[in-house]
Amino acid sequence: MSTQAQHTQAQHTTTNLAIEVGLLLLLSLIWGSSFTLIKLAVATIPPFTMVAARVTIAAMLLILIATAQGHVLPRGQSVWAALFVQGLLQSALPFTLISWGEMHIASGLAGVLNATPPMFVLAIAVMTGRGRQTIGGRKIVGVALGLAGVALTMGIDALSGIGTAAPLAQMAVLGASLCYALAPIWGQRFSGLPAIVTAAGTMSCAAVLMLPTAAALEQPWRLAQPPAQAIAALIALGVVCTALAMVIYFRLIRTLGPLGTTSGSYLRAGFAVALGTAILGERLSWSSVAGMALILAGVVAVTAPARAPTIRTPAGAPRN
Repeated sequence: MSTQAQHTQAQHTTTNLAIEVGLLLLLSLIWGSSFTLIKLAVATIPPFTMVAARVTIAAMLLILIATAQGHVLPRGQSVWAALFVQGLLQSALPFTLISWGEMHIASGLAGVLNATPPMFVLAIAVMTGRGRQTIGGRKIVGVALGLAGVALTMGIDALSGIGTAAPLAQMAVLGASLCYALAPIWGQRFSGLPAIVTAAGTMSCAAVLMLPTAAALEQPWRLAQPPAQAIAALIALGVVCTALAMVIYFRLIRTLGPLGTTSGSYLRAGFAVALGTAILGERLSWSSVAGMALILAGVVAVTAPARAPTIRTPAGAPRN
């Protein structure tokens, strides 16, 4: 390969990585805002009903978009069985666990606990041996930097609630983090499908799981009319934080891999603090600024591709 061709390929790789990291930033911003929206909605809409409505709105929107683009949903039973597992791991179960958890613990503590998926991904990779060869020292350092950044960003006050918050709520949010770690690993099997099709199928399965569950446990038709603020938050959760986010998410699974995609959980916590400062008037301390810098450094360390070895051409050897 000529020097010019190598330079062009390097530029193309750098551009592609910049796009994917940009999408990771956007996804983290979207999901970072979901903690605030969940808090607004779950005050008057019980968790199972809220999640059922959220995934149903997303499923209908994604099916319409996929159909408009000329895509057809898969028909094989094995594909739908896999999509049901994905819908459970990616949406139905973690959405419910976080929504219920935020009824009992502060959103800041939930953000800290929910920033742990990369640790679970690393643990799963080490225990199973899958992808172990791609997890080098740099990625492990990146995960450690990210966790340190989350702790700094959220501050000691957020962590001080661990001793007094409901233990089951804390375990629920950690359970959601485990789901988020397993979901991208499982989702790699859908790399042959367009992201919009995978997202539509996953949300449809989540809706099938959650609608009867909400009907049986909470009987939403008997609930009082929620305020406009809660309804608006629910619609935003369905359209932006679920439908749009899932299309980006399934693309990133293919391009950045499970660990790179879950590293967005660090950024999600950072954006939650930034949104709290801008919207709720919370004070942004020096520790938050330093923590967000560590978060960004950790994401770069986790997502950056390994440097290809340099091949030296002996003097006098022909060049392509």
